[in-house]
Amino acid sequence: MTGKNEDNGLWIRRFQPRDDAAVRLVCLPHAGGSASFYFPMAKAVPAGIDVLAVQYPGRQDRRSEPGVTDLHTLADQVTEALLPWTDRPLALFGHSMGSSLGYEVARRLEERHGVVPAHLFASGRRAPSRYVHETVHQRDDDGLIAELKRLSGTDSQVLGDEELLRMVLPAIRADYEAAETYRERPSAPLRSPVTVLTGDTDPKVTLDQARAWAGHTEGPFGCHVFPGGHFYLANHQPQIVRIIADQLLGARVD
Repeated sequence: MTGKNEDNGLWIRRFQPRDDAAVRLVCLPHAGGSASFYFPMAKAVPAGIDVLAVQYPGRQDRRSEPGVTDLHTLADQVTEALLPWTDRPLALFGHSMGSSLGYEVARRLEERHGVVPAHLFASGRRAPSRYVHETVHQRDDDGLIAELKRLSGTDSQVLGDEELLRMVLPAIRADYEAAETYRERPSAPLRSPVTVLTGDTDPKVTLDQARAWAGHTEGPFGCHVFPGGHFYLANHQPQIVRIIADQLLGARVD
């Protein structure tokens, strides 16, 4: 397929390239997150899975670019970047904002390009149909930083470095605006299977809101609840990898 080199340099990071893998797993970060958040997962998944971690504008090596404040626009851009990678089965894993984005990318792949993703893994996010009014992106810098510390989703070294934190806040604010102003547009349910993963004490997602993802697919649906808060997945990577491997490869990983 053409365009992989260009897309890899801008949108896609492959920390453990596996050109012969049976399936590609596209990993979409949370608000304020970067592709490197998925470095451990790229190393941990079985050899049959090739992890493509998405790098949003406005952070790390893309910090000179403005952040994208509309999730539908971001979904359009990510979808286009992924088209060269659809020469084999493509699954999506998103956490928090990344789950909403993964859903919208899956819809675009199915509806516009006839590509049905092998699976959508939605982590730490309420179903698109369960809208909640949120205004974190409208807070001042101190208010935004307080939210980051509450959820513990930003690198502790960044939170402890005032100068660095102020540098990345515009991208974080853009992400929060995209996530909080997102509204699902009417559409048919996905044909892709959907698996939801959530923490039992997540202050951002109730179990009812997580299980409501079942209404967004015509395919198989599963829900896994883990001990922990919004970033529960940091403490449960082996179990999450087993779930991914079971769904994508039909084989469990010890």
